[in-house]
Formats: sequence, structure tokens, C-alpha cells
Amino acid sequence: MVHHVILWKLKEGLSEQEKKEVLKNIKENLEALDGKIPGLVSITVITHPLASSNADVMLDSLLENEEALKGYQIHPKHVKVADTYVRPYTEVRMCMDYEDK
Repeated sequence: MVHHVILWKLKEGLSEQEKKEVLKNIKENLEALDGKIPGLVSITVITHPLASSNADVMLDSLLENEEALKGYQIHPKHVKVADTYVRPYTEVRMCMDYEDK
């Protein structure tokens, strides 16, 4: 199994109401990919970090293998969600992919 973990920082200048809406849309639309992309075992989005955090959103997903991760990254449904709900509103992205040993 391959873990795909992403941390995002939202763009500066969003109002509190805009942030709430952006976070809601990111969570709902990424989690809606569950069961729709081959090899995607689970997907969870965390949008309420503790005050000690320096990221606003975390994606925690599990895929069957590295090939499934590659397929997920270019799958049209994933790309549409990323291009519509994530990339326009985030300025920093960090990723860590790792395999269970």
C-alpha cells in the first residue's frame, strides 16, 4: 500500500467566510473521489488543524500501489477537483508519498 499525504497552505487575502467555503469545497470534492478512481483505497481531508499547525489542509489517502498513485494523479476526476477546488486557492503544497514496509 502507498500513502499519499499532501499539506496545503491557503492563499493570503481570503476572508474568513471565503476560507470556510474553500475548505468545505476542498474536503467535500476530494472525499467524493472515494470509490471513483481505480486503486484508491481511502481518502480523508482534514480542514480543522490545531493552532500549532502551519498548514490549513491535509489530504491523507491510501492507494493500492505506486502504479495506482500514478493513475490517481492524472485521473480526469482528480484533475478536475484539483483544478477547480484546490489549486486556485492554495499557495503552498507539500507532498509525501511512502510505502508500507
